[in-house]
Amino acid sequence: MANRQVTKNPRMILLVDDHPLTRHGMAQLISGEPDLVVCGEAGNAERALESVRTHHPDLVLVDVTLPGKPGLELIKDLNSLFPEVLVLVVSMHDESLYAERALRAGARGYLMKSAGGEELIKAIRQVFAGQVYLSEKLASKMLNSLSGSRKQVPGVLSALSDREFEVFQLVGEGLTTNEIAARLHISGKTVETHRLHIRDKLQLKTPAELTKHAVRWAGSGSVL
Repeated sequence: MANRQVTKNPRMILLVDDHPLTRHGMAQLISGEPDLVVCGEAGNAERALESVRTHHPDLVLVDVTLPGKPGLELIKDLNSLFPEVLVLVVSMHDESLYAERALRAGARGYLMKSAGGEELIKAIRQVFAGQVYLSEKLASKMLNSLSGSRKQVPGVLSALSDREFEVFQLVGEGLTTNEIAARLHISGKTVETHRLHIRDKLQLKTPAELTKHAVRWAGSGSVL
């Protein structure tokens, strides 16, 4: 296969995702663009920060679910330590659940992995152009909120930390403590601690109440 032509001073991109196949797929897509280069990859937040220091990327593509430190916390760290580095979230999680949190953390856009390769390149270029990338559906929803066409009632879920919010969502999906621990690469004891903190913040007395609320929320997407 012939070597591709790379433009002078291409934009450097770091991929942060705990699935090697996902990183490989994104790298293949980006490699087809002459002015974009994948300068490194990382599977967790710690290695991501090391890679930013080493490779000096212009843009970091981040998943919100990472082993150890959550992706949203990584975005906050990147925004604080490397304010010149742009961040775009690329995640399997529904944008209606995480996009607003990601933007508040410092991301410049949120793309769901189901959007496809062309949309990934579009999102990258939009962020490099100084714009915020959101799907048309979510952008419309947020504009309606800002314009006051719909009253937004702040929910108590906003009191949850990013990791607690992840755990709450997974409880709502019916996962057990051990399954949540495996999904997030943390211990079962840590999951139980998060569940206890969630119950305290949501003023729920029993584990059964937590499960009931989480399942109801996951099914309706309503604000609690």
